[in-house]
Amino acid sequence: GYSTKKVHTILTKDGKNHLIKKDVPCETDQLSHVYTLIIRPDATYSILIDNEEKQTGSIYEHWDILPPKEIKDPEAKKPEDWDDKEYIPDPEDVKPEGYDDIPKEVTDPDAKKPEDWDDEEDGEWTAPTIPNPEYKGPWKQKKIKNPNYQGKWKAPMIANPDFKDDPYIYAFDSLKYIGIELWQVKSGTLFDNILITDDAALAKTFAEETWAKHKEAEKAAFDAAEKKKEEEGCFQGW
Repeated sequence: GYSTKKVHTILTKDGKNHLIKKDVPCETDQLSHVYTLIIRPDATYSILIDNEEKQTGSIYEHWDILPPKEIKDPEAKKPEDWDDKEYIPDPEDVKPEGYDDIPKEVTDPDAKKPEDWDDEEDGEWTAPTIPNPEYKGPWKQKKIKNPNYQGKWKAPMIANPDFKDDPYIYAFDSLKYIGIELWQVKSGTLFDNILITDDAALAKTFAEETWAKHKEAEKAAFDAAEKKKEEEGCFQGW
């Protein structure tokens, strides 16, 4: 995808698709690449691109196939005396006397009554006001670090009663077919040399003996084709 550009590693269990919770960037050029997924009996996995490991970890942790082993205790409540205020008003910071009496605006001392002002016709003249340079806005008491701050309260974790381990979470015993679901708006994507094996070393060797032997020649041919396109485009434009 234009914005996603990642490897969508999905494991299907009990008829549900589970997408990996890690973002694994994919290759975005137009050359051939080898994508490898290794799933091990200890429930760990590795994702390789061009025989280089890009992501590894635990199936338990990186997919939400099973409910979490632990959950927040729903019965737990924050103690009434728990102090979670990180900052408190400074008791030593007192509002200056007369602070609230300072007006927001004052009469403009430079204003003068116009010579043609007629009090009978125009009413009693009053000088306009201007912002008071002494006005500092509403008073706010300074804050200091709370010496009794206990941090943000968090409910303790307990064992999840809905969790049931699956010792065969890694196992897929009905792999019989290869299916490719391809969404694209531009043609030209090809898939070949698909291998399912229980030997990771064999898969790596297979990639080296097929894709790796031709990658340099493929890139050279691609670059030459692109250069030719540019030259033809410049000629046509000229």
